[in-house]
Amino acid sequence: MRDEKISDFLSRLADRVPAPGGGAAAALQAAQAAALLGMVARYTTGEKYAEHAAVIERIIGETDELRSSALRLAEDDAVAFTAVTEAYKLPKDTDEAKAARSAAIAEALVGAGRVPAEVVGVAKKAVGIAEELLPIGNRNVVSDIAAATEAARAAATTARVNIEINLGGIKDELARAELTAEAAGVDEVAARAERVTAAVREEIAK
Repeated sequence: MRDEKISDFLSRLADRVPAPGGGAAAALQAAQAAALLGMVARYTTGEKYAEHAAVIERIIGETDELRSSALRLAEDDAVAFTAVTEAYKLPKDTDEAKAARSAAIAEALVGAGRVPAEVVGVAKKAVGIAEELLPIGNRNVVSDIAAATEAARAAATTARVNIEINLGGIKDELARAELTAEAAGVDEVAARAERVTAAVREEIAK
C-alpha cells in the first residue's frame, strides 16, 4: 500500500473486496494530516522564524514519524480485517470446531479494533501539533493547518466507527474496556480540531 499509486488504491477501495476499507481510509486521513503539518512546519523555517527553530525542528521530526506510523496502520488495518474474514470462514460442523471458530473470531476482532484505536492516537497527536503550530506557523500556509486538523478529525471519527463495529463480538472484557475508552475520547479530539479550524477561519476572514 505504501508504494501503490493513489488511483490503484482508490480502485481497490471501491472494489467488492474485504480490504482496504474504512479503516485504511481513516489511517490515510491521519497520514495526510501529519503530512500537511510537516509541510507547514517546513515553510516555517529560516531567519524570520529563528526564535521558533527548535520547536519547528521537533515538529518536523514528529510529523514525519506520525505520517510513517499512519501508513503502517493503513496496512495493518487491511491485514487485521482480512484475519476477521478468514476467522469467519473457519469450519463449524462440530461443537469443537464451533468453539475454535468463535475464539478465533473474538481474537481477530480485538486485533481489528486495536488498529483504529491506534489511528485515534495518531489523530490526537496531529491535532496537538496543529494547536502548537497555529500561533507560530507561516501565515501564508495557515489554511493548511485547518486542512490538517479536519483530516485528523475525519481520521478519528472514522476510526471510532471501526472500533465500535468490532466491540459487539469481543469477549475479552479488558480489551473491550480499553477500546471503549479510546472511542469515548474521540469527541474531545474532534472538538479540539474544530477549535483550530475556527481560529484559522477567523484569521483568514480578517
